[in-house]
Amino acid sequence: MRIIQAILFLVFLGAVGLFAVQNTRSVTVDFWKWEVTGPVAAVVVAVYLLGMVSGWTVVAFVRRSLRRVGERPSGSA
Repeated sequence: MRIIQAILFLVFLGAVGLFAVQNTRSVTVDFWKWEVTGPVAAVVVAVYLLGMVSGWTVVAFVRRSLRRVGERPSGSA
């Protein structure tokens, strides 16, 4: 199983590397008053990482909320 995971990971890294090499053209991203210019690959990686962080915080919030709902109130018997 580890060999299959390693092969899939290497294929994924190769695809990411190929994407980065083929997409070196600069793009500009505007958000409100901010403007960022960078290669397409860097923008995609930044958006992916921001999505991971926001997804992680949403999942943590939902887990904490579900845990609180499942707890018994401290004053009831």
